Amino acid sequence: MKVLFLLSFLTPLATAIWPLPVSVETGNTVLWIAEDVTVKWAGTGASDVRSTRCLSRCSGSYLTGLFDSVLMIFLQPYKRSKVRSFKDTTPSGDELVDHALQQTWKTIFKQSFVPWKFRPKGWKEPDSNDCTYVAGIELNLLKDDPENVAKPLAGEVDESYALSLTEDGQATVSANSSVGLIRGLNTFTQLFFAHSQGGAYTQLAPIEIFDAPKFQHRGINLDVSRNWFSVKDIKRTIDAVAYNKMNRFHLHITDSQSWPLEIPALPDLAQKGAYRPDLTYSPTQFRDIQYHAALQGVELITEIDMPGHTSSIWYSDPDLIAAFNIQPDWNTYAAEPPSGTLKLNSSKVADFLETLFNDLLPRVLPYTSYFHTGGDEVNKMAYTLDDTVKSSDPAVLQPLMQKFLDRNHDQVRSLGLTPIVWEEMLLDWNLTLGNDVIVQSWQSDEAVASIVEKGHKALVGNYHFWYLDCGKGQWLDFDPSVSSQYYPYEDYCAPFHNWRLIYSYDPLSGVSEDKQHLVVGGEAHMWAEQTDPVNLDRMVWPRGSAAAEVLWSGAKDAEGQNRSQIEASPRLSEFRERLVAKGIGAEPIQMIYCLQNGTQCQLGLS
Repeated sequence: MKVLFLLSFLTPLATAIWPLPVSVETGNTVLWIAEDVTVKWAGTGASDVRSTRCLSRCSGSYLTGLFDSVLMIFLQPYKRSKVRSFKDTTPSGDELVDHALQQTWKTIFKQSFVPWKFRPKGWKEPDSNDCTYVAGIELNLLKDDPENVAKPLAGEVDESYALSLTEDGQATVSANSSVGLIRGLNTFTQLFFAHSQGGAYTQLAPIEIFDAPKFQHRGINLDVSRNWFSVKDIKRTIDAVAYNKMNRFHLHITDSQSWPLEIPALPDLAQKGAYRPDLTYSPTQFRDIQYHAALQGVELITEIDMPGHTSSIWYSDPDLIAAFNIQPDWNTYAAEPPSGTLKLNSSKVADFLETLFNDLLPRVLPYTSYFHTGGDEVNKMAYTLDDTVKSSDPAVLQPLMQKFLDRNHDQVRSLGLTPIVWEEMLLDWNLTLGNDVIVQSWQSDEAVASIVEKGHKALVGNYHFWYLDCGKGQWLDFDPSVSSQYYPYEDYCAPFHNWRLIYSYDPLSGVSEDKQHLVVGGEAHMWAEQTDPVNLDRMVWPRGSAAAEVLWSGAKDAEGQNRSQIEASPRLSEFRERLVAKGIGAEPIQMIYCLQNGTQCQLGLS
């Protein structure tokens, strides 16, 4: 028997895939999967078989005989992939799929769980005797990958896929790109559970799934400058981003408080600007982080925020910074302490940025098509203390800011990258931006509407919904003379944004239908004033997963209604368990009683 689910309510044994696919048909036949299940990887031509192999690369052996010659072709790029992670080279489509197959095996057999939390008391696992096994997995790449498959501009790579698992155990994933195959294998892992006696099984065969993302840019922004995060922390977050079928990881890597990114051409920047000389990211580590993301179909976008949020540069180059660390009224000159901004009419600043970009941008180019030049929260009063300007008059500052931005974006383009800026450069400073520039909005839906009305592509991330740091209270301390003004010390974006609020946000809210194509996607933001490695995972996940489903599946269901949190809640809880099994410290969203008893924790049940 098959049951068809088209973005609708799911029964307890139905697939709990996250994010929700476009369409799902499931049955109720139990199939097991063995660690040495074979995989046939077919290319775009009728005779283009890329490999046949055991899924368990670490424990199984490659098939021999008929496909020996094909395997030699396949094994060479696999061997190179182990070396290429230390080179400035873009991962190939073959390397993306090969890595995904390794992760598929690891996820199903080493990072799974027994689903007792999601079954009623007294539930019995499937009988492990007389099993029918998945006979094999076939991957079909239906089109040739574009050259930039691992570092596309938004919309250049088709991430759609179709997944089939027959009742007699034949699994097939078909896609128009290697990234689509990755997304399909991601879904395949979510069909299986661990058995308490060993092994893995699904109770859903036969299965037919078609899936494609709603938005082209789906990401998490992680601030690693206000608190220190190790490479391990960052890579773990990237792993979770990838498992959520997000395709962008925005690394806000420098700010006023610290400059942890090593720039070989400017060695004092990190040595003096980091919190400690050893709390930095070396060129090798930075390359490794970027490659780790690219290998999973996630494009890492580096942001160097400027001209504001740059006072950490003062420690190595004081002549470049105006209004540095003005006390006690730092808030007159900056959004956060320490105050400080790059001087706006300085040839030394221009020379510094040319050196910085010439060093850094060629090192990001193998892994991305974008570079983020910041531009948020620039305080005009800081320029009254800038000896190259000495004014806060917008009429004086605006042409200088235009010149500053043009210089930066011209160099970004000359080195092969597309610029991204925060919304203030367009909406507050009224600068003229190139048609290629992506404008990232964070303040309001009205801002998004204004961006697209001006003809620019927009990224959403309204702080009232998608700021993950909100609701923890003020991190500032208050003198007794002003303390009562700030009681009860809530932060500017309180309250805490729970997953239901995040899930309710529509990225297209307020955007006219004829401009919606310009909203290319969005990001949830993890600013780190009160987040460090100890609480990182639980601050981002699974709330970030709620944004991931909105960006993949859309905010509306097939009938144009807001998606149901009642339907989403058990799926998100199950997906949270999958994240935890993968070593991600995601928070629970309900107690076990609710998970075991369907809708009994629902108010207003009719």
